[in-house]
Amino acid sequence: MKNPWWWIPTLYFAEGIPYFIVNNISVLMMTRLGVPNETMALYTSLLYLPWVIKPFWSPFVDIFKTKRWWIVVMEAVMTVAFVGLTLSIPSVASDTIAAKSTSVSLFTATLVLFWLTAFASATHDIAADGFYMLALDRKQQTFFVGIRSTFYRLSSIFGQGVLVMVAGLLEERTGNIPGAWRTTILLTAVLFALITLYHTFMAPRPESDRPRGARGKDIVRDFVAAFATFFKKPNLAAALSFMLLYRFAEALMLKLVGPFFLDSNQAGGLGLSTATVGFVNGTVGVAALVVGGILGGMAASRWSLRKCLWPMAAALILPCFVYVWMSAALPSNLWAISACVAVEQFGYGFGFQAYMLYLMRFSEGEFKTSHYAICTGFMALSMMIPGLFAGYIWKWVGGYNPFFWLVMACGLVTFAVTLLVRRTVVE
Repeated sequence: MKNPWWWIPTLYFAEGIPYFIVNNISVLMMTRLGVPNETMALYTSLLYLPWVIKPFWSPFVDIFKTKRWWIVVMEAVMTVAFVGLTLSIPSVASDTIAAKSTSVSLFTATLVLFWLTAFASATHDIAADGFYMLALDRKQQTFFVGIRSTFYRLSSIFGQGVLVMVAGLLEERTGNIPGAWRTTILLTAVLFALITLYHTFMAPRPESDRPRGARGKDIVRDFVAAFATFFKKPNLAAALSFMLLYRFAEALMLKLVGPFFLDSNQAGGLGLSTATVGFVNGTVGVAALVVGGILGGMAASRWSLRKCLWPMAAALILPCFVYVWMSAALPSNLWAISACVAVEQFGYGFGFQAYMLYLMRFSEGEFKTSHYAICTGFMALSMMIPGLFAGYIWKWVGGYNPFFWLVMACGLVTFAVTLLVRRTVVE
């Protein structure tokens, strides 16, 4: 059996990159290519759907082939999809980009390939997590859980930071915005081709990693039973309200943060370059997010989830006020902007721990793994639905500043569902 150090870091680095490309880079790329905010937010939010419905096809990853096979094949599919993306990104005239009047119909092939990447990425997630449990004993699983999380976070820095900065630098040097993004995605395709080749030879072949076709009927039966028991859990209405609405304000805001950074002062934005957005969001923001998450986990461990629910809900919502201030003051100082992003992302990282811990608590029982997968589907849905309408709401209220004030008002929803579930949390 190969040493886990040879494949766990690369596996979880590969798990994160396509997620951030589909859900973050797509937003920035379409914004830079002049797609109006309302249509950009709608179509990029639909890309969350594969992660929403992921629990429905997870049994088939068990029934057909091995987890190792699914990992390598999905990585190969994503490599091909990335190559296709480089060919599908349309050439858009600079005056159309400046007017933000690019038709989303030009991105039909691009969006289809993003969808293909999303489905392959969600399937890769299922296989990778199953493979992790099959290839390692319990002691190794405990030891490497921090390692896998670290490399997933590194993929976040790479996907939201490094790749965006590369695209920004290419934009500045060539003056060709579509070409800059094509080159950036092509570099990702080359990287994924190398990762696929590496895992083809270096991923272990554990004896327990076998297709379970002979037990397919049992798996489907258990799958149906898992869903049936999930919807019979006590306090289900409060739990679903919390899963879908705890991050409502954040989900609204998230879709417009990238355009806010990139749009000119005349349009109500900060007028930052693409490379600067990559630095602020992908490095400063991610670092603050990680620190907030670590401290949130430590706080809940020491004082219990019940005691931390209110402080975490406040940490999730109140720091969003930095966007109200930035959209009013339109600061140009990079240090001030970075500090604001760090404050908001730290709060999000701290407050998000309440959400994740509640999902784990609610999933406990006979079908713990399946119930947690269903919860993560609702988690993705909670981000998708607000994002569908965020751009239209932004247009309706008339700009970034009133939009961010509305986000703050929507924080009341977070406090309401926190009050609802706190009564059901024992400790």
